[in-house]
Amino acid sequence: MQKLEEQIRQLAEPLVSFEGMELVLVECLKMPSRWLVRIYMDREGGVTVDDCARISNQLGDLLDVNDVPPGPYTLEVSSPGLDRPLDRDKDFLKYRGSRVRLRLAEKIEGRRNFCADLLDYEDGSGGKVLVVQANGKTFRIPRKAVVKANLEYEI
Repeated sequence: MQKLEEQIRQLAEPLVSFEGMELVLVECLKMPSRWLVRIYMDREGGVTVDDCARISNQLGDLLDVNDVPPGPYTLEVSSPGLDRPLDRDKDFLKYRGSRVRLRLAEKIEGRRNFCADLLDYEDGSGGKVLVVQANGKTFRIPRKAVVKANLEYEI
């Protein structure tokens, strides 16, 4: 599935960039009868419904021509919203100092879910590491352990 997401990212990124936006995340889910392809994009000042419709039409044509994904699919194109997903190194660097929600593949100190302040994102001996603070305690979480990361919307 990661290979499929990367193929779609390679097709979508130039198109989204040309339109003055940033591709935030590509998700592919295999449903019983079709693929669900989700594209999240953003730009300074936000993304409009017209932006989403335009990219959806153009990207749909690109996906069809390249037969990616194989078989029937549903394409969803949207803004990342207030709980923006964090997926790339540059996302974690950009949102240092922000509140984040993390879901991990394995427990760290008995926890798989964290709602914490992202203090830093740095190189560790085994790869990238998120330095977060939750309930007054600092945790060093390997990037490869993070299954899902989002900004936490604060009122």
